[in-house]
Amino acid sequence: MRVFLTGATGFIGARIVPELLAAGHQVLGLTRSDAGADRLIEAGATPHHGTLEDPASLRAGAEQADAVIHTAFDHTFSNFVQNCEKDRHAIGALGEALRGSARPLIITSGTGIGDAGPGRLAIEALFNPEHPNPRIASEQTGNALLEAGVDVRVMRLPQVHDTVRQGLISPYIDIARDKGVVAYVGDGANRWPAAHVLDVAKLYALVLDHGTMGARYHAVAEQGISARAIAEVVAAGLGLPTVSLSPEEAPGHFGWFAMFAALDMPASSDWTRAQLGWDPTGPGLITDLEAMVYAPIEVPA
Repeated sequence: MRVFLTGATGFIGARIVPELLAAGHQVLGLTRSDAGADRLIEAGATPHHGTLEDPASLRAGAEQADAVIHTAFDHTFSNFVQNCEKDRHAIGALGEALRGSARPLIITSGTGIGDAGPGRLAIEALFNPEHPNPRIASEQTGNALLEAGVDVRVMRLPQVHDTVRQGLISPYIDIARDKGVVAYVGDGANRWPAAHVLDVAKLYALVLDHGTMGARYHAVAEQGISARAIAEVVAAGLGLPTVSLSPEEAPGHFGWFAMFAALDMPASSDWTRAQLGWDPTGPGLITDLEAMVYAPIEVPA
């Protein structure tokens, strides 16, 4: 198949490209720059110039493809709500180009949308259309396209990591640098799921080749790592102390990140593994955090 891949030069998308090529697919990769186009050509893909802000460019890419994988997302988390709405419009544009065909559209969401309630694992079968997470916009749009006959499949992501990036934990580290302490809320028992980026890339390829219309898949290698465990390894890397904050103190310390800091969002991938034979083998989140290079914090003379 010829696959239109948005986010093709991004953290996850750049790892999906070789997975698709190895499976015998051709890749048409979205890029906003000439430098990105050069990287795609070097990787063996064909560049397609466009942006999330230009729906016509997204439709044009989808119209040339046998399938679409949508991983592009504006990760400026301080504008998270607005960026989720931007994703809603991008998915709508891609879906319109595929309407009336059997060509699949794989969209991206978060495991939190499968939340099963306090203390319980998020699962693939659950979808709450009233979920307060702004990323619900992506799945709401996907559902509307599904009802219109588009072959929509959903990939829900946890914290995707290697030794350079770790999803929301990367800005968390930046906040710790700025504040001079590594904070968690309460006893830090709230948990975040995780998966290595290479395992996630493999799962996207499996969902393309073996997934089914309307299904939701969880790219979860580790069901939940506690906030305190994350804080402790980050503190060791930065050479900073840890501190426990009350829920009332969290907004003043974390700013926009406070909406995520205390969330308990463990997730399962049991169904995904059973359906697709996905067997993640990459390093765990704590292993990658221990192995990453933490630039020293400059202390004024």
